[in-house]
Amino acid sequence: MIRPMATNPIPQFPASPDSFLWGVSTSAHQIEGATDGREPSVWDAFTAEPGRVKDGSTAAVACDHYHRYREDVALLAGLGVDAYRFSVSWPRVNSPGGLDFYDRLVDELCAAGVRPVPTLFHWDLPVQLDWLDRDTAARFAEYVSVVAARLGDRVTKWITLNEPAEHTLLGHALGAHAPGKQLLFDALPVAHHQLLAHGLAVRALRAAGATDIGIANSHGPTWPASQDPADLEAAGFYDLLLNRLFAEPLLLGRYPEGLGELMPGDVAADLKVIAEPIDWYGINYYAPTKVGSPQGAEIEFGGLTLPAELPFSVREIEDRPMTDFGWPVVPEGLTELLTTFHERYGDRLPPVVITENGCSYEGLDDQDRIAYLDGHLRALHRAMDAGVDVRGYFVWSLLDNFEWAEGYARRFGLVHVDYETLTRTPKASYAWFRDVLRAQR
Repeated sequence: MIRPMATNPIPQFPASPDSFLWGVSTSAHQIEGATDGREPSVWDAFTAEPGRVKDGSTAAVACDHYHRYREDVALLAGLGVDAYRFSVSWPRVNSPGGLDFYDRLVDELCAAGVRPVPTLFHWDLPVQLDWLDRDTAARFAEYVSVVAARLGDRVTKWITLNEPAEHTLLGHALGAHAPGKQLLFDALPVAHHQLLAHGLAVRALRAAGATDIGIANSHGPTWPASQDPADLEAAGFYDLLLNRLFAEPLLLGRYPEGLGELMPGDVAADLKVIAEPIDWYGINYYAPTKVGSPQGAEIEFGGLTLPAELPFSVREIEDRPMTDFGWPVVPEGLTELLTTFHERYGDRLPPVVITENGCSYEGLDDQDRIAYLDGHLRALHRAMDAGVDVRGYFVWSLLDNFEWAEGYARRFGLVHVDYETLTRTPKASYAWFRDVLRAQR
């Protein structure tokens, strides 16, 4: 194993797993493989279409975690994390014997002293369902009840949805992710139905006895390109769509002004379900977004084509180091985001858990990843010093994996995966994070 680069000690976080949880995250479609043992998902259909995935790959094998989960749990135990955030595949649960796999995985985690933290939806919708259809929210609640009945004797901490904002924007508005729809603002019902599914899932989990429930929403600061009124207005609108739209129905029980009337159905009644109390609020953070007024033409940004008719344009954040994915490295953005949420929502914001934070870099001696994680942990600590109640931090990700429309071109793992042999090799960042956790204790 490559040794980590020496750094100054990370500031001390709360020492008890009951007050601060250290973990790593993955998702089913990105690592499990064994697609022949489950129903197809929208991602299986999407990747089967030529040109949808940049390297033409699929997740049919991925990391073969389905067959190698014991090896991966041993890596978790060696890392010394308190918890492992994984996702349950709805299409697998719909298949005969599908829940048996998660039974085995949860048992293995418990035996290793690693707390299982399942996410119940991480984008792999059964192919016959559609988030434009309100009934999908009810079907989700039924599925959640089945999973909770099977695993709830050993699982205590639950996550309903992962990143409904990205699933709405990339999958239904821009068509860059599954199911590949390009609806622009006609995709807003997808946001509403996912939020409704979250609320119904909370009720289903409570009925099963769960007392520790959250969601994993992606958020980041929105930086205006300038102080010009047009840029400020565009940035405000972007913040409304990517941050407030997915936070305020949950935390305040209402949509931001002007959005509620765009949603389908009896919105007032639905909001009572959406705002079911949660025990903590999960945030996935990667970087801020710099936003300006529309430029009247298509823009290529971050591998996406943004259409000219959007009422904003996304700009490059300059003078910052970049990950291999081309994302800017801005640790202080995490401090800004958390303190902004703390000020904006006050006592309506429950304790926060950072459910994802990570970066894509090549190589086993991944000193850039170490520097990234080091900087973000220090930024997180500054937010806590400023009064934000943070109860956990999960690195994305344990393993290199299938990175959605990028295929296997991006490596986010603390552990390298050779996709030919499926050999796992811990990187320098794995050893560094292991040593951080030991020092914290």
